[in-house]
Amino acid sequence: MLKRRFLAGMLALTMAVTMLAGCGGGNEPAPAPSGGGGSAPTEPTPAEVSGKVLIYTSMYEDIIEALKPELKKAFPKCDIEFFYGGTGTLQTKVAAEIETGKLSCDMLMVAEPAYSLELKEGGWLEPYVTPAAANLAFEYDKEGFWYPVRICNMVLAYNPELKNKDEIPNSFYDFAYNEAVKGKISMSNPLTSGTAMAAVTALKDKYGYEYFEALGKQGVMVESGGVACTKLETGECDVIMILEESILKKREEDDSQLEVIYPTDGTIVIPSTIMTIADGKNANNNIAACQAITDWFLSNEGQKNIVAGWMHSVVSGYPEPPYDAIATSEILKNTLPVNWENCFQQRDEIRTKFQENVTIPEK
Repeated sequence: MLKRRFLAGMLALTMAVTMLAGCGGGNEPAPAPSGGGGSAPTEPTPAEVSGKVLIYTSMYEDIIEALKPELKKAFPKCDIEFFYGGTGTLQTKVAAEIETGKLSCDMLMVAEPAYSLELKEGGWLEPYVTPAAANLAFEYDKEGFWYPVRICNMVLAYNPELKNKDEIPNSFYDFAYNEAVKGKISMSNPLTSGTAMAAVTALKDKYGYEYFEALGKQGVMVESGGVACTKLETGECDVIMILEESILKKREEDDSQLEVIYPTDGTIVIPSTIMTIADGKNANNNIAACQAITDWFLSNEGQKNIVAGWMHSVVSGYPEPPYDAIATSEILKNTLPVNWENCFQQRDEIRTKFQENVTIPEK
């Protein structure tokens, strides 16, 4: 119980950088301790890892497709497969599988830490203390049940071809309260999106449930990021709440003029997590492969692929941000913190309050 209270307190802290002493400034994972006195068993290298691993993930499908050949190069003997779904879809799927006493996956890569807390509490995760933890710049589970693997940032965005930045909201507060953009704002659905759920938790903690009432009065449209970007381009929306990566992707791939606004009341920094399902409760009984995959994702090679997918690295001192983004260190100077324990424990209440105040389209 003491351990849980400590974890809850730790996770309520702001997403500040935790530059650990003794990292030496390098970006490669710290070497595993060598055995003294005798030959310690050696872990299999990625090239030696074999068998099958199924990963449930909420990462965008095109990013997963780009990752697959890189993983195949790193793990030539291992059959690594993905099942993609939004956070709501994955949580529903996992909940149904939990009823059977066993999950049909081996690993999870989800949007935010709150779901990791829930699965850890339920005894569904396998601890693994990776040597890569020494170089992480963000909080992680010290017992090794989950690690941040990518950083997503909830921001605002606008179309400079249609609006001047100084005539639209530059803060999350004004997004909900500036009547000049009433009926012309959009955001994702916290009932189905983990990052949106993280965002509304942070905004509720900062501004109270009155913030949801204000969003409703503003006539906020609740829809996918792709739809919101299209409305920003056509002028149907003046400003949208969206993940930074969605705008960066459009800028690089479509030569879009849409621009990110890092909100003046703080960017909402969301570390998305990687975790392994507990031995005996997973699909393929391949814990060694899961541990090697965790190490790879937290290495410079794995993080290079994360950054190529328009997300920020979790590694301390990683040399570059995603395409057209400002440096991670600059973003971290002004953040709106997320209390992950609240995001887990108050999830149903927060979703209900949001539904009561904001119109959500029927599927």
